[in-house]
Amino acid sequence: MPPSSSSQIPFKPRHPLPHLSSQTLLAFPTPQILLITLNRPASLNCISTSQHHELASIWDWMDNEPSIRCGIITGAGNRAFCAGADLKEWNESNNAGKRRSQPRSGFGGLSNRARGKKPIIAAVNGLCLGGGFEMVINADIVLASSTAVFGLPEVKIGVVALAGALPRLVRTVGRQRAMECALTGKQYRAEEMKIWGLVNEVVEEASNDGGNGERGREAPRRGEEYKGVAQRAVEIAETIAGNSPDSIMISKYGLELGWSGIGVEDGTANVMRVMKDEGIDGGENMKEGVRAFVERRKANWVDSKL
Repeated sequence: MPPSSSSQIPFKPRHPLPHLSSQTLLAFPTPQILLITLNRPASLNCISTSQHHELASIWDWMDNEPSIRCGIITGAGNRAFCAGADLKEWNESNNAGKRRSQPRSGFGGLSNRARGKKPIIAAVNGLCLGGGFEMVINADIVLASSTAVFGLPEVKIGVVALAGALPRLVRTVGRQRAMECALTGKQYRAEEMKIWGLVNEVVEEASNDGGNGERGREAPRRGEEYKGVAQRAVEIAETIAGNSPDSIMISKYGLELGWSGIGVEDGTANVMRVMKDEGIDGGENMKEGVRAFVERRKANWVDSKL
């Protein structure tokens, strides 16, 4: 069954899934959660030119699909989350005088993605280098296996991390740490990235590929067991998906306004305007949440219209 088959989706999607190659696997741990697995383990899940556009299209699909409330991205195997660009393809393009293209949203459709509506969790297993790290820097929540390794090695091969990481890295970890990371090409362990504030949680990782680190696998479907950092990502995604979808998206929007440098008063005014203009203030989910609290029961949310 092809990874983009709609028969795998545990709900009736409003929009058809984009066509995906075997490089990108999709799963739905619950009807509200999308899990994307980079599936080139023999190449350390390096991303090819075509896969950048695949991933950009699936992130766009997620934002526009009302049933999905949270996304997760991880890598197949236990050696790498994503070791960056496909340098063999890059070298071939250089030799042929061809330009490689990337979507406007950057590496993996994520590293330079601006104002995505729904949260994305990076479940980092193994190597997370170059463009892989650039994706993670722009993720909303980052979980890392205890064996994960992070770095921007671009300066060591004569290129630059141009997919959105540099200005975002400064804002997240500060000038001096960002300079060290980008100018030395040094690699860092997960615990150090947690201290720096780039990783939310470090998870003891169990092998998900039989231990050889080379074989890809089908992403687990609903009801199947996830392990290690992927399992933890699903748990956090379930917590997020259990909250009001309107509140999640508006809260994410407000936080991103602050991260992008807008003033506190202007940012707050923008959030309040969106809530009013989109009918969130006093809307169906807000009323249901208050009613459920008073009645001491679990809220029954409806899909957001945002």
